[in-house]
Amino acid sequence: MDIDAVKTYYGKTLSGSGDLKTTACAANDMPARIKALLANIHEEVLAKYYGCGLVVPELLEGRRVLDLGCGSGRDVYALSQLVGPAGEVVGVDMTPEQLQTARAHADWHMHRFGYDRPNVGFLEGFIEKLDSLGLEPQSFDVIVSNCVVNLSVDKPAVLKGVFDLLKPGGEFYFADMYADRRMSEALRKDPVVYGEGLGGALYWSDFLTLAKAAGFGDPRLVTSRPLAITDPEVEKKIGAARFYSAAYRLFKIEGLEPTCEDYGQRVVYKGGEADGLRSFMLDSRHLFEQGRAYPVCGNTWRILKQSRLAACFDFLGDFATHLGSFQGCGTNIPVTDVGEQNVS
Repeated sequence: MDIDAVKTYYGKTLSGSGDLKTTACAANDMPARIKALLANIHEEVLAKYYGCGLVVPELLEGRRVLDLGCGSGRDVYALSQLVGPAGEVVGVDMTPEQLQTARAHADWHMHRFGYDRPNVGFLEGFIEKLDSLGLEPQSFDVIVSNCVVNLSVDKPAVLKGVFDLLKPGGEFYFADMYADRRMSEALRKDPVVYGEGLGGALYWSDFLTLAKAAGFGDPRLVTSRPLAITDPEVEKKIGAARFYSAAYRLFKIEGLEPTCEDYGQRVVYKGGEADGLRSFMLDSRHLFEQGRAYPVCGNTWRILKQSRLAACFDFLGDFATHLGSFQGCGTNIPVTDVGEQNVS
């Protein structure tokens, strides 16, 4: 499967999200804060949304955000409301038809949000070639992507490009599709199976290997859910393979260790969310209630301490004494558990 075929599928074959043959783009249990953001987005932009999850991380006020595979701009305009007039959101997509829709409604959204000037921009290009778009290295606080990396023909290049564009302590927060096994060559080349994201979906373990090789030392699974295949022909082609829509957080953090280690450290969530949440979910195994001290491994301590999330936490302890391995978190999540996580 090549890039031109993917461009054709999303630029010409599909006319809207209703044409898709899986439930990848159906986000369930959408929080009220997300619904409020989407209520301010133009109906044509919403109609051409092909994402597979929610990519709306916390604490974005005044931040610079990049959206990979932004399509018609739904997530760009949602994030635009969160970064505020002092922030900026840049969308990158390779499909001219999608970008035309995104750009056509820029002024409409700025007026809707009450901004004096645009805080969004759209670039045509390939997510495998981010270094060719004139974007300054280490210039983004957060990079997001919504059901696009699975379509890439060079996933290591995407992850490397993301790592290079992130500031130290920056985060790649993205939703994507994953498989419980490696896909055959025939499925990877099937235009419909690949266009739906299934043929390019990475096997869980292969994704973790690629992420670490790119510099993201401790990938954190946030949410996941099984995908239902709604087309009988596609279901027949994929056989017994199972697919999932999942969100991951990858942080550009120095000093992360290969495994979770115990140094007797604790963190206390102080609050600080713009919407007043009394708890904070870092990943599927870390939900912090306001005011309570939680033991954490060295990696979790560093992720919170070195990222934009530090302002919301008090940090207790240091790395002076090693107490052995830390049980209960980390990268190596069994596939049987992965399929049972719920989207929040």
